[in-house]
Amino acid sequence: MTTFDKREEGFEKKFAVDEEQKFKAEARRDKLLGLWIAEKLGLSGDAAAAYAKEVVIADLEEAGDADVIRKVTKDLAAKGVTVSEQDLRTKMGEFYAQAIKQVKDGI
Repeated sequence: MTTFDKREEGFEKKFAVDEEQKFKAEARRDKLLGLWIAEKLGLSGDAAAAYAKEVVIADLEEAGDADVIRKVTKDLAAKGVTVSEQDLRTKMGEFYAQAIKQVKDGI
């Protein structure tokens, strides 16, 4: 194996690890968002955890955040709770930063 091949293999491995961490951080972000929304919906305990899991699963429907925003907006509206899309996106950003730190720290 040439030096170039070894270097290429190293980049491929790093890319795979980075993508895995990104996926884990996004799933963690969605869980944190789900727990936050659950609180606004008046859910707690097992019901809040189950709702957070629904939010994580919703993010697997399509690329990007639109599927998550759509789900939580619909759920909030059904309960008469108003949270703007901008506020949701701001919270998602906060939760993503928190999730990245947790994933890096192995929490």
